[in-house]
Amino acid sequence: MTDTLNNVDNSGKNKSLLSKKDINKSYLRWYLACEVSSSFERMQSLAFCYSMIPILKKLYKKKEELSKALSRHLNFFNTQGTWGTIVHGITIAMEEQKAKGEDIPDTAITGIKTGLMGPFAGIGDTLDWGTLKPIVFALAVSFGMTGSVAGAFIPFVFMVITMAVGYWLWNLGYSLGRDSVKSILEAGWIQELITGASILGLFMMGALSANFVKLDIPVVLNMAEGNELVIQEILDSIAPGILPLVVVFAIHWYLKNKGQNFGKIVLFLLAISLLGSFVGLF
Repeated sequence: MTDTLNNVDNSGKNKSLLSKKDINKSYLRWYLACEVSSSFERMQSLAFCYSMIPILKKLYKKKEELSKALSRHLNFFNTQGTWGTIVHGITIAMEEQKAKGEDIPDTAITGIKTGLMGPFAGIGDTLDWGTLKPIVFALAVSFGMTGSVAGAFIPFVFMVITMAVGYWLWNLGYSLGRDSVKSILEAGWIQELITGASILGLFMMGALSANFVKLDIPVVLNMAEGNELVIQEILDSIAPGILPLVVVFAIHWYLKNKGQNFGKIVLFLLAISLLGSFVGLF
């Protein structure tokens, strides 16, 4: 009799309280809001809480429990919008188990979010912003420079890919749970993936600089006996594309040491270009 009651109790705990529609609705909310409500005080916490509303309403029927659950998801949270979705999946799984009666304290849920948001943000920044985006946008620029209308639509490929990856990771986190994700983070291949993606991203930035940063010096010096000294030919004999390389490294130095003030960089480059063109230097 006791075994029968235990089996019934275990089957109840194993039964999912959430439907696929609930999970998808929660992800769509996050995708639309993750970069909208950021603040320096709590960053993405409002978006996180907003995405959890359909889940928490389904799990907690009492007003007091729902209010408490919403409050614990208003704590500081900040991650990468695509790869950080695995944290949401884990959180949903933990909230579901808590609603079933598992002994999961509020601090455990908050601790999992806080502990995982940083590592997955680092992975996402490297793979999405440092690797995938430059490749896709470079392809779009290449088509645009030839006058192809495809260049206007190729950037949407980046959006589709990140949305699909985020959706997969959201469901992966929900299905694996917290312990399995910890084992993934501790695996050595994650670091190898990050290192490889970083190298690929730097390679692509170098290729982009060589192809799209154009700078020539059309200065010709008249020498004795009618000979001409072409400055650009001398520079090309030293290293082809050396001037664009110097410009790229100068911008990198400024961003690294003076802060990411892109407005000043654009205005400075515009002023130098106009001045150089006016005096015949560029």
